[in-house]
Amino acid sequence: MSRYYVNQNAQSNGDHEVHKDGCSYMPLPENRTYLGTFTNCQDAVREAKKIYPQSNGCYYCSRECHTS
Repeated sequence: MSRYYVNQNAQSNGDHEVHKDGCSYMPLPENRTYLGTFTNCQDAVREAKKIYPQSNGCYYCSRECHTS
């Protein structure tokens, strides 16, 4: 199980990226929201979409959930 966070700042395409703890592209603490502990990124992205409907997995740490 891993801890996941969502970036509060949207990317240029409007996506709020979901990151796994330890990702080198993790936003600063003041720019992220803790989502919880999940066994996979799909559940973490689902949780992030409750806050930011346009959420997406990080290409580097959650590639299987990266769709755009």
